[in-house]
Amino acid sequence: MMPSAVFPDLKNRSVLITGGGSGIGAALTEGFVAQGARVAFIDIAEAASQDLANALDNKYGNRPFYLKADLTDIEALRNAVATAISKNGPVTVLVNNAAWDDRHDIDDVTENYWDGNQAINLRPHFFTAQAVVSGMRTAGGGSIINFTSISFMINQGNLPAYTAAKAGIIGLTKGLAGRLGPEKIRVNAIAPGWVMTERQRTHWVTEEGLEAYMKRQAIPEELLPGDMVGPCLFLASDASRMLTAQTLIVDGGCL
Repeated sequence: MMPSAVFPDLKNRSVLITGGGSGIGAALTEGFVAQGARVAFIDIAEAASQDLANALDNKYGNRPFYLKADLTDIEALRNAVATAISKNGPVTVLVNNAAWDDRHDIDDVTENYWDGNQAINLRPHFFTAQAVVSGMRTAGGGSIINFTSISFMINQGNLPAYTAAKAGIIGLTKGLAGRLGPEKIRVNAIAPGWVMTERQRTHWVTEEGLEAYMKRQAIPEELLPGDMVGPCLFLASDASRMLTAQTLIVDGGCL
């Protein structure tokens, strides 16, 4: 469900979302499209992304611009960002959402696996931000929103490379906020709890596991991708103009 709030300053804003073709990313793409923003999104899954672009065009009459790129390839990432800028103008809202949360055990992690995991879950956050900063400076400011996760906060033990990356995103967020704040570029993070995407339901959700997890939440309801949209719109908009270097935890009050 999309939030009912409207942020007038987001209309016609140039927005770039990584991993915007499915799961939380697809909800974010729709959320900004619904606000009337000029949205570009990067995703490696072409068929699903094209279907999403078509569906949102039919629903809102505001087609998001899909860019296929492998975010582990920094040159391809930079080219995709440049194409988005040429299409929609300088990016003033960047949402670093892309991630890959495969489960893995400490005994099974190789050097190549570790490096590949960081190349998906941490490295693109920095290089996508680097690629849009010049345009934000020219525009007089902007908002960068980095998606992390509560997984490293709750000592989740079955994906250590992923949780290390997600903790690193908090450090990156604070470091970039300190560097870019004087240029009116705000940098914040959103830490979702266990969001019931199709991927989660397919691979890891069981009735017993979900029931046990709900008991840990102060609000005992399933978190859905759309629940991440309102917080992200707020951080993108001028409503949060003096909010930077912060992490907004959206987890239903997980204990």
